[in-house]
Amino acid sequence: MDFNDTPEQAAYRAQVRAWLEANAAEYLAPPEKPWGLDEFVARSKAWQRKKYEAGYAGITWPKAVGGQGLTPMHQIIFGQEESRTYVPTGLYSIGLGMCIPTVFTHGTPELIARFVPKALSGEEVWCQLFSEPVAGSDLASIRTRAECDGEAWVVNGQKVWTSFAHRSDFGILVTRTDFSAPKHRGLTMFIVDMKAPGVEVRPIRQMSGASDFNEVFFTDVRVPDSWRLGAVGDGWKVALTTLMHERLAVGGKPRHAPGWQMLIEVARGIETDSASALERADVRQRIASTYIADEGVKLTQMRALSALSRGAMPGPEQSIAKVVVAKTMQDMAAAALDLAESAGFAAEKGSDLEKLQQSYLWSAGLRIAGGTDEILRNIIAERVLGLPGDLRPPKDTPFNEIEPL
Repeated sequence: MDFNDTPEQAAYRAQVRAWLEANAAEYLAPPEKPWGLDEFVARSKAWQRKKYEAGYAGITWPKAVGGQGLTPMHQIIFGQEESRTYVPTGLYSIGLGMCIPTVFTHGTPELIARFVPKALSGEEVWCQLFSEPVAGSDLASIRTRAECDGEAWVVNGQKVWTSFAHRSDFGILVTRTDFSAPKHRGLTMFIVDMKAPGVEVRPIRQMSGASDFNEVFFTDVRVPDSWRLGAVGDGWKVALTTLMHERLAVGGKPRHAPGWQMLIEVARGIETDSASALERADVRQRIASTYIADEGVKLTQMRALSALSRGAMPGPEQSIAKVVVAKTMQDMAAAALDLAESAGFAAEKGSDLEKLQQSYLWSAGLRIAGGTDEILRNIIAERVLGLPGDLRPPKDTPFNEIEPL
């Protein structure tokens, strides 16, 4: 592994760092109080526009679609430097990280010209409409139906766990257009207007108090055939483009997520009968385990960066990293809350313990989003270790003949 920037990469990093210092000055420290949703959206749009005008949006995208045409390492360097600040970026992580690459990979020139520039500049927000109540990890089991009606398709069904659907202008929607075909071959992907008649978005209240996810219902929603991505029945191939980008987007540790250093500070501040909790052997062991996991993920991701810097494609690093990161975050936060006992339920706003509390409430979702632990372990077992594949229904069985679970 190579831990050092090349001279070209070092120059680009210095350029990015200088630009951020000049343009993100108000975000160099965390906000004094949490933003409300409206303020978060407004700040997100302003920041995305600023990046777009400065040439730091779509860094790896082809110049033909409005990107910069640079290497993945340029994107990684910008992301690393941006992550040192507290700029709002989450509103666009799905649209620009997953949806729009799918649009310019599989869309017609007309669709690309209509949707890509406005997404890149931050004018329009996108969501990803994949999961359903009976089709999460097994995406090919979706039941949302699209039926052809002349030059349009009529969509009926339900999606769930759709991030920022309540603030999105458009989404990419995978549907079933042929129930008699095998489940991977009867799917078709569309762009859908989230403000169209028949689209209903219902926010889901999370135990943290936030409402980032939504249920989305479609009742006789008309989608023009010209908004189709890929051929009819080719939706699984199109969806794989999105899922590939999703793995990359959720594989790493979230920005400013609590780490082992914060666990040390929390343990140091908790007094036991004899001394600080940090002096207890079992506490030190849990901190050491968190440190080892964190460092292991960091080095594993460095392998991926080294491969990218050589122009090669990374291997299974993102699947490994996601499995470890999500569980480590959950275990670390649980350890802190256990130490704090009842104080963990009423942590002071803005304190390290409160951050760990929020991390605990959120980490369970991270073990599902972008592929559950079980799915990722199957990928690692089958594609890395060469173990026998999991039992699955025959691929050629028509979807309408598969027995429901």
